[in-house]
Amino acid sequence: MKVIIADDDDLQRAILSAALTRIGHSPIEASDGAQAFDLLCEHNASILVCDLNMPGMDGNALTQKVRATIRDRYVHIIMVTGHDQKSVRHHALQLGVDEFMGKPIEAATLNARISTTERLVQHEELIQEKNRILEEAQRIIEQDLKAAAQAQQRLLPAPRINGPHCSFFSAFVPSSYVSGDMFATFQLPDGRTGFYAMDVSGHGVSAALLSVAIGHLVTTEYFARHSIDDDGTPDPARLAKTLNDRFFHDDSEDYFTFFCAILDHETQMLHFCQAGYPSPMVVSPGGTIHEIGDGGYPVALLPDVDFISSRVALAVDETLVLFSDGATEAEDAHSVAFGQERLSQVIEAARARDVTSIPDAIVSALRAWRGQRSLDDDLTVLVCQRRLPE
Repeated sequence: MKVIIADDDDLQRAILSAALTRIGHSPIEASDGAQAFDLLCEHNASILVCDLNMPGMDGNALTQKVRATIRDRYVHIIMVTGHDQKSVRHHALQLGVDEFMGKPIEAATLNARISTTERLVQHEELIQEKNRILEEAQRIIEQDLKAAAQAQQRLLPAPRINGPHCSFFSAFVPSSYVSGDMFATFQLPDGRTGFYAMDVSGHGVSAALLSVAIGHLVTTEYFARHSIDDDGTPDPARLAKTLNDRFFHDDSEDYFTFFCAILDHETQMLHFCQAGYPSPMVVSPGGTIHEIGDGGYPVALLPDVDFISSRVALAVDETLVLFSDGATEAEDAHSVAFGQERLSQVIEAARARDVTSIPDAIVSALRAWRGQRSLDDDLTVLVCQRRLPE
């Protein structure tokens, strides 16, 4: 192991070098502190044996510079001094000296000190290598998660979609790289409009995998086939039932809340199934807000659940606002939830300005509520506005 020896006494350096060479080390000599520092950097050494009293940069000044400058490794500093005064040694310890050897130096003492220090250096190098491996693994994992997040976001609809009879505006804020939220909109073959939003219980990769699986599975064709009866009657509860049968497993704790709907533009009726997802808000052109839905059971939580299709009128210029529970359950610094009432106020204020601003207004309000801290839960906002056909 390379050991830097800093001493202005040629004989003392020679004695130390010879002793270190005999026990298998590679001593590198320096006649003053400045040269010793340069050699430490040049040879990437981790052990320094230095005299306290040297011209120019003495042992204390050298110690200060090493501690202030060398950050990529720990340099163990053994100071050689003839001083027995506690104040002198206490000052050196405060500057960063690890231990002392008195003069004259005994070979056995030097051997013991260097051997102990060598074990410490080897242990530190082992820890550094393990940390390097862990950091590289973390870098790869983060890289993969970022790629997964990009793939997941590509499954989502554009933030603004204008259909022939309605427009959708959305916001999606994952609490981590990947999210357990998913939503989609569909222009169905019969001219009606379909959409859904879901929120997988829990967080992280497991929740994201399930949400992505749903995102890939529920295409326009799949949505229409499983949410419309053979006679053309909308029955979104069938879709919830189909997904429940497919994803419920006795050995799995994964489940998700779900809201799916079909908007019939001819009858101006919204046919929907609520499966544990937060109740959406309907906003009238005059600003009146009311909730729809009665809760229901989440999908894949229990077998043989009876999901219910409901319907409400959704007139032209009325707006439906869907949101995941990340909106109402977001807590401030005092653990107070944002809540339904504040959310309603944000929605009404944004609607009065511009319906298209509702998703961003909710996101901004929640970030302000959180004190700019990131959200604890994924956030989805999906706004559907009925309008006259173009």
